Amino acid sequence: MNKKQEVGKRLKHFREIKGISQKTLAELCGWGASRVGNYEAGVRSINLDDAEALAEHLNIAPYQILFDSSELANTSAIKVTPPSSKASYPVISSVQAGMWKEACEPYTIDEIDTFIETTERVSDCSFWLKVEGESMMSANGVSFPPDTMILIDPSVEAENGKLVVAKLDDVNEATFKKLVIDSGRRFLKPLNNDFPILPVNGNCKIVGVVVDAKLKLF
Repeated sequence: MNKKQEVGKRLKHFREIKGISQKTLAELCGWGASRVGNYEAGVRSINLDDAEALAEHLNIAPYQILFDSSELANTSAIKVTPPSSKASYPVISSVQAGMWKEACEPYTIDEIDTFIETTERVSDCSFWLKVEGESMMSANGVSFPPDTMILIDPSVEAENGKLVVAKLDDVNEATFKKLVIDSGRRFLKPLNNDFPILPVNGNCKIVGVVVDAKLKLF
């Protein structure tokens, strides 16, 4: 078994412990559906950035994917990053979110009365937004029902497959969708197939990328 296959085997082990599918894990990381399968099959190498993304959603450390126990015992070159400390970020409205990119703090602290903690490592300009409507509810895989709180980081690059918050020029509020880039064309795609796909042709701006989500069940 080569190195890529060994790493893939460890990834599969931790994914199955977590109880999520390859497709779901890939979607959480903002990747195409086949990417995690390619990692686990050993046909694609996992770099450090990818390992960090996977580890965040598996609740493990990146080195647990990249190295086995014997490698950890026999090397001092592995730097283990301690867990991130908690930090709180403001909860804003969809109208405020649409203007957030022009200035990181267009509203004073006195005008924002709710803050939510996260352990994700994000920029100081990050903010929370409450999901409204059912356009991001999916029958399969990742789903965001109404009242889910999503954390948006404006400093993260909006790549194909990322979940983003965007503002259309002719709408006052920001919208939460999946960014799809196909043959150079960009679309905002809802996870709910009952809602329309919105073409992006210079008529919108990406406010930020979703990096965390919380849903209060009780």
